[in-house]
Amino acid sequence: VCNGGIGIGTLAIAEEIPDLADKVLRYALESVKIPMRMFNPDGGWAEGPGYWNYATSYNVYLLAALETALGTDFGLSDMPGFSETGYFPIYMTGPLDRTFNYADSGDRAPHASQMFWLARRFDKPVYAWYQRRMASHHTHPLDLLWFDPRGESPSEEGLPLDKWFHNVNVVLFRSEWEDEKAIFIGFKGGDNKANHSHLDLGSFVLDADGHRWALDLGSDNYNIPGYFGRQRWSYYRLRSEGHNTITLNGENQSPRAKAPILDFKSTPDLASATADLSDAYRDLAEKVLRTISLVERRYVLIRDEIKARKPVKVVWGMHTPAHVKVEGSKVVLSQGGSELLLEVLEPKNAVVEAHEVSVPPPQRPIKGIRKIVVHPPNRVKSVEILIRLTPQ
Repeated sequence: VCNGGIGIGTLAIAEEIPDLADKVLRYALESVKIPMRMFNPDGGWAEGPGYWNYATSYNVYLLAALETALGTDFGLSDMPGFSETGYFPIYMTGPLDRTFNYADSGDRAPHASQMFWLARRFDKPVYAWYQRRMASHHTHPLDLLWFDPRGESPSEEGLPLDKWFHNVNVVLFRSEWEDEKAIFIGFKGGDNKANHSHLDLGSFVLDADGHRWALDLGSDNYNIPGYFGRQRWSYYRLRSEGHNTITLNGENQSPRAKAPILDFKSTPDLASATADLSDAYRDLAEKVLRTISLVERRYVLIRDEIKARKPVKVVWGMHTPAHVKVEGSKVVLSQGGSELLLEVLEPKNAVVEAHEVSVPPPQRPIKGIRKIVVHPPNRVKSVEILIRLTPQ
């Protein structure tokens, strides 16, 4: 963003102060390579879909300005992974035009005029298909300047239903393209040290039957005290307990932890991925693995394997806007005339509860959100939690 703005400004005044412009532009061209390396190898973005849009828009502004002003982008667009980054918003956007909004991102699908430019530059018409849909709701002048009429839908283009963005360890599954009732899952490993990150390794979102059932609460007000400082991990939306993941003894994940995707499968009847979350709980556990599977493209299985160093309190959590009715080891979620059945298959003696989520000021109020929690009745050293989620 900064290099894009400085670079374009420099090009605008280069004829007036050529020596200074030459110096500043050279610095910008070298500096912009640092964030552009983050696209390697497959175009994912660690800061989430909202900041992907922010970063790539200024990135493309700079590249387009270089080409029109100087006739070259000095090879920047050829950096590894950049040609693939247009797939990121396509896969991150679910059937309801809501994204897997991890980190400080909102869940609104990005309006990204740069997708037209990327479609033309890399001959990927499906990028243009995405932005034509977004521009039909809200048009930007750059949509007109860079418009590309080519491109069919992902299903017609033959895009796989599932995607693993290796560079950010984020996985997306879906039952179908272009069906608002389709099942959609976003699941992340990742790096808690990434800019704008939350302590959310292992978190997920779930759409099905035209509704979002498991959601990410997104960011809080950037202006509350210490949001980007020492108080950051005290705010609910950023804490581990504020995400759809595991907590041990109620503690946050390590802010320096990484969680790689160890295994990824994508077949017609099974989409599955395993994230190694062990580093996130390094002080309390020897091993923590989470596997999320879309089985037969009909239901979701979430399996957590935990081996602690000593007995700990293990809590599984999921945030939902749905009405919740707990019936023993089952939970019936309902909204808008649709239902989702959550079944706790393991452990057999699990305690299943639900409560309204609320937070004190100065945090932004959370309204209409319930948290389903599942936990063994006592502290455990080793446990497997297996949960099935089935649209009804």
